[in-house]
Amino acid sequence: MSRKALIVIDMINPYDHEDAEQLLPSAEQVVPVIARMLGAARESGTLVIYANDNFGDWRSHHGEIVEAAMAGARPDLVDPLRPDDHSLFVVKARHSIFYETPLPYLLHQLDVDHLVLTGQVTEQCILYSALDAHIRHMDLTIPRDGVAHIHRDLADAALRMTERNMGAWVSAADEIAF
Repeated sequence: MSRKALIVIDMINPYDHEDAEQLLPSAEQVVPVIARMLGAARESGTLVIYANDNFGDWRSHHGEIVEAAMAGARPDLVDPLRPDDHSLFVVKARHSIFYETPLPYLLHQLDVDHLVLTGQVTEQCILYSALDAHIRHMDLTIPRDGVAHIHRDLADAALRMTERNMGAWVSAADEIAF
């Protein structure tokens, strides 16, 4: 039996990093989409997992990461996407949500084999996470309007690669059932 999880990648973000200005226009567009997806997933009882950078503060926990993001440059982009009490939170070290994280073990324990990847950055963390999910034989769905990019052309290429090479279903967010 297939169990689906909505994964929110790097959206708990202070937007004070080097490429934030390039990312912000796309992030502003995807936040309402991801917020709607979170609502639908939570309403249906679908597992929600945040996989987020800790921005180099290895002593922080998810509450502190949220607080730092809310104190950052764009709390208006963080607040609608805050984890609730039922969400799980995994701190990641690099681009992939799987690299050096407990996520593979967690997904196995929860019998999850279908990931819906949302968040940022399409041509980086989304792409690398999709590849790592694919090599783990997981089903993938990516809402093209639920992932933010820095470079549109690279994001488009990344989504095409996930479809063609990884068998991901790339669709509009409102076509995804939870």
